[in-house]
Amino acid sequence: MAHITFDNVTIRYPIYNGAAKSLKKTLVNVGTGGFLSKEPGDVLTITALDKVSFKLSDGDAIGLIGHNGAGKTTLLRTMAGIYPPSSGLVTTDGRISTIIELGAGLDSELSGYENIFRLGLLLGMSKVQVQKLIPVIEEFTELGNFLQAPVRTYSSGMLMRLMFAVSTSNQPEILLVDEMFGTGDKGFQEKAKARMEGIISSAKIFVFASHSEELISKFCNRVFELKHGTVTEVT
Repeated sequence: MAHITFDNVTIRYPIYNGAAKSLKKTLVNVGTGGFLSKEPGDVLTITALDKVSFKLSDGDAIGLIGHNGAGKTTLLRTMAGIYPPSSGLVTTDGRISTIIELGAGLDSELSGYENIFRLGLLLGMSKVQVQKLIPVIEEFTELGNFLQAPVRTYSSGMLMRLMFAVSTSNQPEILLVDEMFGTGDKGFQEKAKARMEGIISSAKIFVFASHSEELISKFCNRVFELKHGTVTEVT
């Protein structure tokens, strides 16, 4: 059984020399939500998540909603183990795959094929497993000979095709996605939606941050709203 459990989890970011910056510039530079507090020595601290607790288990498909900078991406990164809690405890069980940040995990100087192996290994696959998935990934991305080129030559849509194809090729038990459907052309978005429907039916936990009420309604059976560092389930 897969699960994700947050027990009084808090995430804080210290911003040094914050007194020399405007509040607006500070928030833009950090790119996260939450609330600000002043620490000794002119250190501003942003609390992106404040004593957050919840449990996710098999069958949960969670939609994350909230304004830009509310902390949706911070929550996903904490679920994935990228951000360690400042306090509290996060426990997970299950193979996790993420599509959180465009280009995350890619080496811009490596080719598409080389990055397929790189991403696959980061997701816990073996080289043999990745090799077997190459034909499926090639077909889904429709990138053709571009897979032989360095990914620094890719458009944002091409990067998303590559990342999505690899991240969803191995049927993860837990899939974490951040606003994936906003990138790429209409044809790719339709293909991605079709594949996502199949993954959701087989994945044990799915968490999706989006501003689209239509997509949240289509793919999710629970909704969490993030606001000023808090997470509240919408009923």
